[in-house]
Amino acid sequence: MKQKSAVIGSGVAGIASAIRLAAKGYSVEVFEQAPAPGGKLSERRHGGFRFDTGPSLFTLPELVTELFELCGKNPRNYFTYNRLAASCRYFWEDGTVINAWHNSKDFANEVAQKTKVSAGQINKFLKKSRRLYELTNQVFVFNSLHKWHNFLQPAYRKSLFHLHELDVFTSMHTKNKRWFGDPKIVQLFDRYATYNGSNPYKTPATLNIIPHLEHNTGAFFPAKGMYQIVTSLAGLAKEMGVQFHFNTAVESVKVQNSRVKGLLAGGETLDFDLIVSDVDVVNLYRTLLPGVPFPKKQLSLERSSSALIFYWGINKNFPELSLHNILFSRDYHNEFQQIFGEKTIGDDPTVYVFISAREVPDDAPAGQENWYVMINVPENTGQNWDALVHKARKNIVEKIKRVLGVDIEPHIVTESHADPRSIETDTGSYRGALYGLSSNSRFAAFYRHPNFKKSIKNLYFTGGSVHPGGGIPLCLASARIIDKEIPSA
Repeated sequence: MKQKSAVIGSGVAGIASAIRLAAKGYSVEVFEQAPAPGGKLSERRHGGFRFDTGPSLFTLPELVTELFELCGKNPRNYFTYNRLAASCRYFWEDGTVINAWHNSKDFANEVAQKTKVSAGQINKFLKKSRRLYELTNQVFVFNSLHKWHNFLQPAYRKSLFHLHELDVFTSMHTKNKRWFGDPKIVQLFDRYATYNGSNPYKTPATLNIIPHLEHNTGAFFPAKGMYQIVTSLAGLAKEMGVQFHFNTAVESVKVQNSRVKGLLAGGETLDFDLIVSDVDVVNLYRTLLPGVPFPKKQLSLERSSSALIFYWGINKNFPELSLHNILFSRDYHNEFQQIFGEKTIGDDPTVYVFISAREVPDDAPAGQENWYVMINVPENTGQNWDALVHKARKNIVEKIKRVLGVDIEPHIVTESHADPRSIETDTGSYRGALYGLSSNSRFAAFYRHPNFKKSIKNLYFTGGSVHPGGGIPLCLASARIIDKEIPSA
């Protein structure tokens, strides 16, 4: 008889964990409080428009395709994607526009033409970013930081030997300012701190590994939109015999003699030999493990940012916009001070506009566009969000008018939005923080909750609130990490 395992939550990390367990020979059941899989990576439809609701940039596609290969499947029969010619288009209010071309030489030349930064500076920076990734990825991304014997491995020893190259003791902004000088390009590369909900004026410059993924290895997009990642993986899981229970909230995890025994869901106690949690770790301890002491350090650390997202159906085409677009604020330092210091939203936020219809025409009616318009905002600490949302919407519309020279208001034909309150409710993210903890400390990577708990056998943790962090690649990496810890059934 197969050993029985349960996965709580069906975000990408939860689904990936279920696939890996099934490939190891386990019987797998997934319990999800929502009516469909995906967690933060979901979709919504209204007025003839389709919107991806969560992460919108796709890098390291091999972390998805390897799951199909693990199960003996040809990924191309299930999941297709395209490499983007440019990962993003950047706008400043003085009229400067820079395309982040996939061809790094083209990108470097465009920067050199439009700013005081030379092509050589860009090329050297991207080479440095690659070096940082090569030194750190096996330590901080694809293996546990909480197994001491790992530090005896060659990759760990190499990373420690080259610690002086990792820029641990310098902030991302300080390093970028020294490197480039030009405020626009400093701002462009400071933005990568937001990829895990952090503040570039505090997060260590080690996070300059992130541009490597986008500029050196490439940005991609699924043929049917971001939610195709979820539907393809969920389909694979079902083929592997995984059973999904939707609209089924887990009420508690049963632990006996320091070992997982099962869980309570839908008023019924179910026995399981092994459990993987894809639940925000704070809410897991607070609601599902009431008898287990909570690691208090997790509550004392700074949370990541959240998001305010408007989903606008637009009855016009804007060829000046790309798939991914950034309209930068005029005072970046002040923007992050307001998010992390004052826990509010400033009058001039940086605006991100994502239009999936650029790659998936059916996502919007002919001649129209689906705009996912996002700004970074603080976690939910009880602010007057109704007032903040109203004010932010007005400022976003004004920002678009200043940068693009168009009043977008008359062109919005359908609208909905998400804010930290709804993100917290819909996805179980503590305070609506998208990435759990921020990386606003040089030791942040070590503070993240481990992917296992020594005091409870056969309980494992995946997802954005634990090691190695949030975002699609890191969530998929967390599933790979626990795969190494779990024996075959």
